[in-house]
Amino acid sequence: MEKLLRVISPQISASRFPLNLSAATTRSDLPTLKHEDLEVQATAPDDLLVVSPYTSRAHLLDLNLLNHAQILLAKALTILSPSTQAYATSPYINSFNWESVFGLLAARVKAEGFVWREQFFYVIIFRSQVPASTDRGDLAVLDAKAHAEAMASGGLLKYWFGTPDADGRNLATCIWRRREDAQPGSSGEGHKAAMRATINMYTEWQVERRKLIVGDNAETWNILPWTD
Repeated sequence: MEKLLRVISPQISASRFPLNLSAATTRSDLPTLKHEDLEVQATAPDDLLVVSPYTSRAHLLDLNLLNHAQILLAKALTILSPSTQAYATSPYINSFNWESVFGLLAARVKAEGFVWREQFFYVIIFRSQVPASTDRGDLAVLDAKAHAEAMASGGLLKYWFGTPDADGRNLATCIWRRREDAQPGSSGEGHKAAMRATINMYTEWQVERRKLIVGDNAETWNILPWTD
């Protein structure tokens, strides 16, 4: 099913346009919002974008490092949300509101008169299961450090993670500008520590790779298995 071509619905208004290792994190585990976090949008609303559940400056996407197509996609991805409560075990392409995301992107491309040529992006999916005894607060701290390191590459366009289901299963995902950005983003000490934690804290875990293809004029999209 993930090999089907997806065609954008034209009924999305342009006016709406505004690692992957925390699969055991819950919303209550997120760091407390600090004073400097509240000032981010006021001090640099045009240059920095919130692209994950983390909102402090080290976790924001610097739009100056992207070309215009990448900026448009990153902004469209801010509305990414689950389309099913069973996202932890459902096919990735059925787990999110992709039609809304790419409808928004296509509407903005058309409104700006921007020439969007077919291009692809690198996607990481992290599926996991944790036992009830796992200290999710520890995982949240590890994840925040790993995410800040990943943002330093400038190519992480979106990071999302869910809440464990009744069986402790969860899903997290990263959408990168290109695969090369993900490699230095996963080499930092924070990421290595998070990877080591999977040995003792997770019952099971699995990493999947995908290629997100957005066609000319952002009118079609597809998510396919990544091949080297």
